[in-house]
Parts: sequence; C-alpha cells; structure tokens
Amino acid sequence: MSARPIALVTGSRRGIGRAIAVELGLAGFDVALTDAAASQELEDAVREVERTGACAIALISDLADIDSHTGTLREIEATLDGQIDCLVNNAGVSVMSRGDLLDVTPESFDRCIAVNTRGTFFLTQAFAKHCLARSGGAVAPHPSVITITSSNAIAASPLRGEYCVSKAGLSMANTLFSLRLAEHGISVYEVQPGLIETEMTAPSRARYDAQIEQGLTAIKRWGTPQEVATTVRTLATGGLPYSVGQAIRIDGGLLVTKY
Repeated sequence: MSARPIALVTGSRRGIGRAIAVELGLAGFDVALTDAAASQELEDAVREVERTGACAIALISDLADIDSHTGTLREIEATLDGQIDCLVNNAGVSVMSRGDLLDVTPESFDRCIAVNTRGTFFLTQAFAKHCLARSGGAVAPHPSVITITSSNAIAASPLRGEYCVSKAGLSMANTLFSLRLAEHGISVYEVQPGLIETEMTAPSRARYDAQIEQGLTAIKRWGTPQEVATTVRTLATGGLPYSVGQAIRIDGGLLVTKY
C-alpha cells in the first residue's frame, strides 16, 4: 500500500476543483479526480496533478447516483493502492437559467438538490462509513472532509433561488457531519467561496465588476481558484486542528456586515 494518502476531489476537471487537485498533489496526496463525463479537460487535469509528483487518476462519477458512491471509493483505493483520507466535496451545478423566483421549475430545483445537496450528503456518508469500517488508522495525519459550498449558503440571490436553497442545505449537512465525525478524528470543514473567477462565473463578470468597484467586496477584485485551493490545502494538512464545523469564507469581505 502506498505511503501517500489519497484525496478525492469531485468535479475537478477545471476551475476551483482542478486547482484544489493540483494543490493537494503538491501537499503530498495522491489524487482521484472525478467529473460527470469524460473529457480532454479532465485528462489534462490529471496530467497537471501528475507533474507535482503525485499519482493521479480520473473517474467518471455521477454524484447524483448515490448507489455508485461506495463502489467509486473502493475503485479509487484499488487503483491507487492506498486509502482515501481526504474528501473534497467540490462538484456542483448551477441553475438551468437565472430568473424570477416565481418561475423556478421543478426540474431546475430538483437538479440542484440532487447534485449539490443530496448527492454530496450521501457521498460524505459513504466516505464516513468507509473510514470507520477500516481496521487500521489513517495514513494522513489529519483525515478530513472539506465541502465547497458558496456565499449563497448565506447570502440570498433571488435570481437563482434553487441554487441558494441547495447550498444552504449542504452547509447544514456539513455542520452535522462535523459533529458526528469529530470524536473519530475526522475534521469536517466548509469553504464558502465568493466571487471567484472561473468559467462558470464568466457570464456574470460584467455585472459584478461594477458592483465590486462600488464596494460589494472589501478587496476590490475577483478571487482566484488558487486562493480557494490554498485554503483547502491548509485544512487538509491540519492547519486548523482544533476546530469543528468551521466555515471559512474566501470572499474578499463579501459577507462582512457593513454599512
């Protein structure tokens, strides 16, 4: 068995997930990268992680298919010949279309809940059961679950209400898991990114550029995927050891109450 712990990073073909996968490779983890579909981007992300000196694999995984979670965990460990000690819940979907809260469709609502909330909840549950069933201890000094939610877990955005609901629910789920797993030495954290410059946020760039200049954020710029990844590395390597259910805001002061 490999002496390096494994990190599973969901939704890691690009953006925040990809940056996290690379950063954890640099931190001494072998890395399993997942996405809902095969793509050249996903393969390129694996190659980028491998350049850090880590072993890396890509798996196609539908987070909403909760019956597949246990098999996915076993496949990762068998392929990388090690054990998963860090789960990074990064995968998620946005709304099908922005619009009036009164026009939200059941299809868009159910999609956000199925992936962002339900899928992530049950993957975390499967990972927790998998860890607790082991006969030996963790390879990593600080086994962890790190869930990427959003500023919208707190801040309401009526133009994408179903997304806000899904992330608020995920935030509570993460808090619950933090309490359940603390006694077993598994640290559970939440990371709340704000306005991060990615492919997903590109369509909103012009809208938020003006608001940032007007003081929407205390730091007057967009955040970067690397800044989120640096935070995740800190958590995964035990940089916040005496903390339970801690939510870390990577938002440039977006959620600071101000007037």
